[in-house]
Amino acid sequence: MSGAVSDHFNGKTFFNRDHVNRTWRDVWRWRRTSRPTPWPKALPAVVVPPPPRPRVGVAATWIGHATFLAQAREVALLTDPHFGVRCGPFDLVGPRRVRPPAIALADLPRIDAVLLTHDHYDHCHLPSLRALVRRDDPVVMAPLGHHALLGRAGVKRLVELDWWQELVLGNGVRVTLTPARHWSNRLSGRRNGRLWGGFFVRGDDWTLWDAGDTGYDAEIFGQIRQRLGAPDLALIPIGAYEPRWFMAPQHCNPAEAVQIHRAVGAATSVAMHWGTWQLTDEGWDEPPRALAAARLAAGVPEEAFRVLQPGATVQSKRNPPDILRF
Repeated sequence: MSGAVSDHFNGKTFFNRDHVNRTWRDVWRWRRTSRPTPWPKALPAVVVPPPPRPRVGVAATWIGHATFLAQAREVALLTDPHFGVRCGPFDLVGPRRVRPPAIALADLPRIDAVLLTHDHYDHCHLPSLRALVRRDDPVVMAPLGHHALLGRAGVKRLVELDWWQELVLGNGVRVTLTPARHWSNRLSGRRNGRLWGGFFVRGDDWTLWDAGDTGYDAEIFGQIRQRLGAPDLALIPIGAYEPRWFMAPQHCNPAEAVQIHRAVGAATSVAMHWGTWQLTDEGWDEPPRALAAARLAAGVPEEAFRVLQPGATVQSKRNPPDILRF
């Protein structure tokens, strides 16, 4: 089906070392006791043209939520492309977007490859993928088990990876699927029938790590640094974390995001997964405020873990050689 039996696949479903899934009883308890902070119905729109490719390193432009345009001399990548209004089945139900994408899909440069971290509706938007396939026919990289789902979007050049597997693109860029502490589910397919993860990308003079959706796990992030080195630029989630009793196994909070930043040794990290859809109970602008407090408590400079406005771009800084790699 999706791969050989392993320490995270039992022949039918994928799993984490520690329990992540919540039961319907847990969901009912959350909904019954939840007191979410109201979000605005709309935030000021910011729509910008895509920046030019950098001559050196890699540059990441935040389009919204977990969608980034990552450009280097060799390649243009798009992470978890979602340009729709809702994140839910059929684009008819689910949270409504409070801020439009900072770059319109039609204005994107030609995309060479898409990095799809998992199947949840706020990350895997089939209409966006369908439009990209029709326009650019990019290579789509996804964790194991996504073939049937992405076939519905017309994806022809799909490469499925298991944790720690690597793909070398035609331009010499190397992409490795990294573990994450999460889960998968949507209306089609069984719960945890598709794998989840992040992506470590290595170019000629740069490295980029997209953490994907993840709870905190000291072992996972230490392994990423040991196996692949410290990334020059890391994309780390900071939102969708309240209430902690429910969300902690699957979504890190800002303090844990700072721990992840330090564990992987990123030269620069960028906050993602906040301020686009109200998925959980915290206010729309609470994650960056909590991140600022967590940075201060950990002694991490503001420029080392950046909060971007939609449409803003951050350029990688080259990490020195990591002694953990030798």
